[in-house]
Amino acid sequence: MGMARRTGSRSDRTGPAIDAAAERLFARRGYAAVTMRQIAAEVGVQVGALYLYTPDKQTLLFRLLRGHLEELLAAWNAYPGPDGRADQRLENFVRFHIGYHLSRPDAVFIANMELRNLEARNFRIIGGLRGAYEGVLRDILDDGVQDGTFRIEDTRLTTRAVIAMLTGVITWFRPDGPLNADEVAEAYLDMVKRTVGMT
Repeated sequence: MGMARRTGSRSDRTGPAIDAAAERLFARRGYAAVTMRQIAAEVGVQVGALYLYTPDKQTLLFRLLRGHLEELLAAWNAYPGPDGRADQRLENFVRFHIGYHLSRPDAVFIANMELRNLEARNFRIIGGLRGAYEGVLRDILDDGVQDGTFRIEDTRLTTRAVIAMLTGVITWFRPDGPLNADEVAEAYLDMVKRTVGMT
């Protein structure tokens, strides 16, 4: 009689290890330059074993991007913050966005740089998740325009500009640099306030 496979066995760890290795390699070398053989070598399995967990590299990229965005939305929904005034909600969003993204630089880099490598169907799904997150900020900006807190001509365009500005922090921030994450958030909050026309 064969022994039942225990929870926590190698098979339970291999899938997450493949995802983590793919994320590291895609972030360092770019999706197009990475082969399934390199991902297998990074994990320490035969390349054939990789296909037990993912049918192809495109599925792997899609899974990483979807996982990142679903976790981002879940983290925002669980993030404590004010439900009231638009300016307070904007401040909360800026602090959340910078803190969350600085803690996951590889995932954020891939999510922004590798969209072009998604097949059309996968691109639509990821686009929907990105749109849901953009919608969080756009709702804040719309409310602020309505109550006179913000002076914005086009909230959709401003939403995209603000998110691009905040996400860009990952390209230069270093934990041992002159500013810590909280100081960066404060500086960017001032810039965002000017962008949305707050005095």
